[in-house]
Amino acid sequence: MSVRAYFERYQQLTAVEQKKDTLIEELIQRVTELEGAYQQEQLDHDREKRFNRDIQIHEMELMEQISRTKAIMNREPFIVVLLDGDGMIFKDELLQLGEEGGRKAAKELSFAVEDYVADNFPTIISPKIVTKMYVNMKALCDACIRAGIATDPSILREFARGFNSTFPLFDLTDVGSEKNAAHDKIKETFKLHLYNCHCHQIFLGCSEESLYHQTLEETLTDMELSGRLSLIEGIPFGKNLEPLKSHYRFTKFSNIFRDSKISNAVLSPWKAAVTSKPRSLLTPSPSPQVAPLTRTPSNITTASNSAPISSTPVSSHGSEDFQLVRSKPASSSRPKAVERNKYGQRVDRLDIGSIPREEVNRIKKLKLCNYYFLQGECPNENCHHDHERKLTKGELHTLTAVARMTPCRYGLECDDAECMYGHRCPQSEVGRKDCYWGSSCRFNTAAHGIDTNVVKVTKV
Repeated sequence: MSVRAYFERYQQLTAVEQKKDTLIEELIQRVTELEGAYQQEQLDHDREKRFNRDIQIHEMELMEQISRTKAIMNREPFIVVLLDGDGMIFKDELLQLGEEGGRKAAKELSFAVEDYVADNFPTIISPKIVTKMYVNMKALCDACIRAGIATDPSILREFARGFNSTFPLFDLTDVGSEKNAAHDKIKETFKLHLYNCHCHQIFLGCSEESLYHQTLEETLTDMELSGRLSLIEGIPFGKNLEPLKSHYRFTKFSNIFRDSKISNAVLSPWKAAVTSKPRSLLTPSPSPQVAPLTRTPSNITTASNSAPISSTPVSSHGSEDFQLVRSKPASSSRPKAVERNKYGQRVDRLDIGSIPREEVNRIKKLKLCNYYFLQGECPNENCHHDHERKLTKGELHTLTAVARMTPCRYGLECDDAECMYGHRCPQSEVGRKDCYWGSSCRFNTAAHGIDTNVVKVTKV
C-alpha cells in the first residue's frame, strides 16, 4: 500500500475523531446548560415553597383574624326598632291601663319583634332589641281626651313610665310639638346604625310624611342596605310610602298598634266639659260626715251651669302635660275653703303618714277609679278601673290620700278647693327641700319643705 493511501486513511480517522470531539463538546455544553437550568429550577422551586409556606401562614393568620372579628361582631348583636308616634299609636286598651299598659305594650312589642326575627332572620341568634319611640305627648294627650280614650293625662304619663321601665333598651321620648322633631331624631338614629356591623336589622315604623319617603328612596340605591331595613305599618301608608312597601320587608303588629288615627268625634256634654279644663280631685274631708258618692247625673257638673273653663299646658318633669279639673258650680250650700300659709302657699292637711303602708299598697292594688269614688262620676266609657266595690269610710280616706300622691299641675297656687291632686310632697319635712325619693320625686323642689302653719283661708 502506498504512503498516500495511508495518509488518506489517517485523514479519515482524524475527521472521525474531530466529529467525536465535537459531539462530546456539544454533549458537555448541553449537560452544562441543563445543569444550570436545573439549579435555577431548584432555586425557583425552593423560593415557591417558601412563598407558599409564608402565604399559608399568612392565610391562617388572616382566617384567625377574621374569626376573631366575626366573634367580636356577633358578640352583642342587636336590632333597632324606630317608631314615630304620629304613625304608630298604641291600642286604646293599652293606653287606658296606664303604667300597667305601658309594661304590657313593651312586652308585646318585644315578643312580636322576636318572633318576626326568628321567622325571617334565622342566622341572628338572640339579638338585643333596642326600641326608640318618639311621641308628641301633648298632642297624644289632647287627642285621647277628645276621643274619650282617657280622661286624665296622667294615665298617659304613667303609660310612658311603664313602657320605659320594662326593658333597659326601651325608650319612649316626648319630642314636644316642634315640627319634624320625631323624624329628625329617627333619621339620625337610622343613619347611625345603618352601617353598624353589630346592628343586624332596623325596623322603621313611620308616619305618612314625604321626609320618610326621601330617606327610604336614598336607602334603595344600595340593595345590600335595603335588606337591612324592615317596615312596620300602623296607620296605613299613604301615596308617599305605599309604593315603597314592595321594596322592603314589611309587617304589621295589629294587636299592638292602631290601624287608624284617633278620631276627633264630638263628645257628650260631660266629656266636652272635662276635656276643656284640667280636673282636680276631692280633698280629704276632716268631717266624719262622709256620704258615699253614687254614679248619678246629680253628682256631676256640666258646661251649662259651670264657670268658664280653659285648657293650659304645664311643664312636669320636663314635658307638657294636662290634668282634668272639674268646673265649679255657680252656687253651693257649703262653700269650700283653701288653706294657705303666710307665704300664700296652699297647705293641704295631710295625714298620709298615719295610714299604714300596707293599707296604702292594698288600696293601690285594687285599681279603684278615683273619678268615680271621689267625684261621683267617671266620664271614661272604656275605663278599666273598678267602679263596683263598696268602700268603707277608712278605705275612701286612704284612696283620697293616695290621690294626693299625684302632683297638681297648678302646684301651690291652686285655688280649686276640691282638687285632690297633691300640692306639696307628702314625704317632705318642713324646711327641707328634699325627701326620701331625692331627684326622682314626682313633686318639684318648690313643693318640698312647705310651712304648714295656716294663716289664711280662701273660700270658694
